[in-house]
Amino acid sequence: MCLGVPGKIISINDTRGMALIGGIQREVFLQLVPEVKLGEYVLVHAGCALAIIDEGEAESTLCLLKELCEK
Repeated sequence: MCLGVPGKIISINDTRGMALIGGIQREVFLQLVPEVKLGEYVLVHAGCALAIIDEGEAESTLCLLKELCEK
């Protein structure tokens, strides 16, 4: 089973960017979503941004993941 997590794009440098995921900065490849802009959320899997996602969806998913970690 694979898990994609939401990340907020905080910097872009050509085909790479930095995403903030649960308070941690991770480098992500942006080749699959070249239209992404700073401040948008993307679904990240294996270091690749797969799709741009809605901020509300991202926030609720991060909240659910946090709840799972606390149990």
